[in-house]
Amino acid sequence: MPSEIGVVGAGAWGTALAKLLADKGQEITLWCHGDESFRDIAENRENRAYLPAIALPATIKATQSIRETVLGKRLIVIALPSHVVREVLTDAATTIDRRTMILCGTKGLEEETAKTMGALLLDLFGSGAQAYLAFLSGPTFAVEVARELPAAVTVAAFDLVVAKSIQELLSTQSFRVYTSADVIGVQMGGVIKNVIAIAAGISDGLSLGQNARAALITRGLAEMTRLAVRMGADPLTLAGLPGLGDLILTCAGDLSRNRAVGLQIARGKQLNEITTATRTIAEGVRNTRTVCLLAERLQVDMPIVEQMAQVLYGGKEPASAVRDLMLRSLKAEAG
Repeated sequence: MPSEIGVVGAGAWGTALAKLLADKGQEITLWCHGDESFRDIAENRENRAYLPAIALPATIKATQSIRETVLGKRLIVIALPSHVVREVLTDAATTIDRRTMILCGTKGLEEETAKTMGALLLDLFGSGAQAYLAFLSGPTFAVEVARELPAAVTVAAFDLVVAKSIQELLSTQSFRVYTSADVIGVQMGGVIKNVIAIAAGISDGLSLGQNARAALITRGLAEMTRLAVRMGADPLTLAGLPGLGDLILTCAGDLSRNRAVGLQIARGKQLNEITTATRTIAEGVRNTRTVCLLAERLQVDMPIVEQMAQVLYGGKEPASAVRDLMLRSLKAEAG
């Protein structure tokens, strides 16, 4: 029998996941914040604002009622920008059955508190919800998932039974799902890679070459691993799909929003000009300061992240940030 699933967030990622699940015969309720997307999906079976030219199954029901989206569902998928997760879900928290599985596909930290999405959700739903929480991450562009091009991701959960249940619900011939118990590693890989991707975009925009991009990816992975491990992650997780895999895609892929921000900064555009020109959200822009704050709090050295914070919010010239990274004191690579 089909499962009733609620997807909270009708951006590109939420719509792609809703389509994937609906194509498997599941009944989907998709929460839309904006009137435009709601009408487009309901009337035209398409989300032209975020996934143009992708036909959506009739089994996806668009709604603007968060209560309708979450009430009585077997699984709820969260696909919201990180800065609105608390606001959107606060009112829904009392409506969600405590045995409902919750899959968080948001890659970000809460700006004000530097909390992971997992910690934020436990704030909202209580510690008893931990057994039903899961986190989705890996190298994916939403449009490619919607077009059924091959992709692989990781689902991490506190309870392996929950991870396996979601693995079965999501897996298709073109979408391979692995399980993990490392909820911190899976979450943090998806956060930090966005910041490093902005640096990679700046490097490419300054025509610094492929050597520089490879160095940024590699040293970015070192920074990502240091912070995640300090928070309790398994370093092997960061060497897998949620870490290295997602980092490579976001730093090198032409569809990467965060890399695109870096490219435009390198060409002289101001950050507010870049962010107001598009409806899609580059999580790395919002999370750069938050990751920097978290690194300082945990006393973790993250020079690339620090330089990106200075470029985005301190008025530093991109070329100067590159120079300062190259002229740091010499050290062993493992340090």
